[in-house]
Amino acid sequence: MEMEEKKALDAACDQFRALMEKQLERAKKIKEDKEFTDYQSLDKIIIGICGGDGIGPIITKESQRVIEFLLKDEVEKGKIEFKIIDGLTIENRAAHNKAIPDDVLEELKACHVILKGPTTTPRQGDPWPNVESANVAMRKELDLFANMRPVKVPEEGIDWTFFRENTEGGYAVGSYGVNITDDLAVDFTVATQEGCDRIARLAYDYAQRNHKGKVSIITKANIIKTTDGKFLNTAKKIGEQYPDIVTDDWYVDITTAKLIDPARRTDFKVFVLPNLYGDIITDEAAEFQGGVGTAGSANIGKRYAMFEAIHGSAPRMITEGRGQYADPCSMLRATVMLLSHIGYQAQADALEAALDKCMFEEKKLVITGRDTGCTCDEFGDYVMETITAMTK
Repeated sequence: MEMEEKKALDAACDQFRALMEKQLERAKKIKEDKEFTDYQSLDKIIIGICGGDGIGPIITKESQRVIEFLLKDEVEKGKIEFKIIDGLTIENRAAHNKAIPDDVLEELKACHVILKGPTTTPRQGDPWPNVESANVAMRKELDLFANMRPVKVPEEGIDWTFFRENTEGGYAVGSYGVNITDDLAVDFTVATQEGCDRIARLAYDYAQRNHKGKVSIITKANIIKTTDGKFLNTAKKIGEQYPDIVTDDWYVDITTAKLIDPARRTDFKVFVLPNLYGDIITDEAAEFQGGVGTAGSANIGKRYAMFEAIHGSAPRMITEGRGQYADPCSMLRATVMLLSHIGYQAQADALEAALDKCMFEEKKLVITGRDTGCTCDEFGDYVMETITAMTK
């Protein structure tokens, strides 16, 4: 080995050691918080309403209105309290030059769950400083380790829920790879025992509470034997604690194929998978129901959880005076997940059934984003009227 190569290798080893020391500290830290929040044991559940930018305040307000309708008694008794948080606008974040200003972060931490509208992340050429994505910052600050995304197309028999690990895999240290020499570059993937355990437990608990009956573990453990192997084996052990739920496991490559196989895709119910695979497959899956802007999403941790629409803030609708025609459906889908997460499963089921009926079956009112369709408020009224009619 030439001297220059030896120096480069020694430097890479030093960098790797420093990186692994940080990851060991992270692994210890996430083990300290053992228990998920027991919402039913709380005297009061505080829901943060974070409107964000553009149409965000309009659609989050509509979701708040639906929650108040569904949990009327709990709101009147003070069991449910709403906290309006206005500080995640791009104007306020830019003024503080921070993804989440310190005072806003404290407000978020005073809530148990957060209903969040879309926020603007500046791009090159935008008239804002280059602040980090508010979503990315929130995941880090609140340790929101699970990204949960449902995909539903009733006419195709598709009813999928994905639990993507949000903090590990290839993304945990994705910016810390090493160019050892011009001829050799190395990246890393990370799996901790607690990280694998907590995402699997969340997926199985959701499957049990929502009557899904099956969890599919997606890895490439035949090739990525150490980290994917840990993920697979840990999830299987968690699955043994849920005897009423069927467990199977698939390699990620064949999974992508079977999702487009009409004969097999309806067999899938709940997926649990590492970060990179989850990022890719959830985008593929969302195309079945019209693209990534058609569903709600959740970012879940042990102490906190955040529920959001996954589309953008649509600033043009505001500048053109069309904000009142914004579509609340993705936020209402996120609201279904929020209600389930905090223990109001019957209300979550009622809202999901009403949305299915309003969006896919009856379609008495249609959102077009313009005055050719109904307003956000009118669609919210339609959903609530449908819930009332279905529960009589």
